[in-house]
Amino acid sequence: MSHPSPDRAASPLGILYEHPDWFRPLFLELDRRGVPYQAIPVQGHHFAPGESHALPPILFNRMSPSAWLRGGAGQVFYTTEVLDAAARRGSRVINGPAAWAMETSKAAQLELLGDLGLPAPRARLVHAPADLPQAAEGLRFPVVVKPNIGGSGAGVVRFETPEALARAAALPPGSDGAISLGIDGIGLVQEFIPARDGRIVRVEILNGRFLYAIRIYTPGDQFNLCPADVCQSVDGAALERAACPADAPKNDLRVEAYTPPPEVVEAVERIMAAAGIEIGGVEYMIDDRDGTLYYYDVNALSNFVADGPRVLGFDPFSRLVDWLEEEVAAAEVQPATGDMPAAEG
Repeated sequence: MSHPSPDRAASPLGILYEHPDWFRPLFLELDRRGVPYQAIPVQGHHFAPGESHALPPILFNRMSPSAWLRGGAGQVFYTTEVLDAAARRGSRVINGPAAWAMETSKAAQLELLGDLGLPAPRARLVHAPADLPQAAEGLRFPVVVKPNIGGSGAGVVRFETPEALARAAALPPGSDGAISLGIDGIGLVQEFIPARDGRIVRVEILNGRFLYAIRIYTPGDQFNLCPADVCQSVDGAALERAACPADAPKNDLRVEAYTPPPEVVEAVERIMAAAGIEIGGVEYMIDDRDGTLYYYDVNALSNFVADGPRVLGFDPFSRLVDWLEEEVAAAEVQPATGDMPAAEG
């Protein structure tokens, strides 16, 4: 991406992002309306800690913890510093430090669900693969091992038996089949929930309130259920969107609009309020073994479903930009020319 024009660089709205595709629908809608914004790719970005230079008065965090899968492990931790600095300097940070802390900790998400009295899969937190067999004692198999900092199903591995888990946990680091706990060396062993009819539901909120829900049909062995990568409807028709990867139809994920029960909507709004997440999604499924509903993933990055007008009957990016325009108007600030310029993306 080229550097922004002077009028765009002076916009009070800055958007911090990393993924090479996920930002496109939002930027297209902003451009279509002529809404000025600072595009701030984290790649190549820098700022001056402790100095009083202005940051964007409104900073919208669109970073993903899965950046480490794209060579951006340092970007995940760097984002924490940027968001903290922006908040301390008085910027309006959308999905700021608290939301990002929740996004980057599967353990914190489970803690939150427990605090709210909501059902979640049982899990144990470890800091070494060798500890996994003992930690898994008392859990119902199969289990999955996952990095605490995840995103897009990163590093999730399923184990059918305690013996299979023990064999993998004993392998030397870096060897074929060895377990990796991700970029901070912390991970979870968690009970695997077989989703009834291979369906999971993602409920999206905007400005803390219900926006829509989708039901994703999976083949049962998929852990990357990012809605940006689900580019087929339930009848197999291709969905159109700039963020859809070229190989999306190969993953056999299918999606449809869905209306969750009112108690689920209320629970999701409570989760997001407690997490400090203003725009994001919560995923849940029904255990095929006994019909229990489990919430299992809290996301502070909403990519939205592909081809929203066809799937939902409206464009969620249009609703998002409506809200961003209201936020800019409510800020009543002079345009800033701070020390967070857009870098080459």
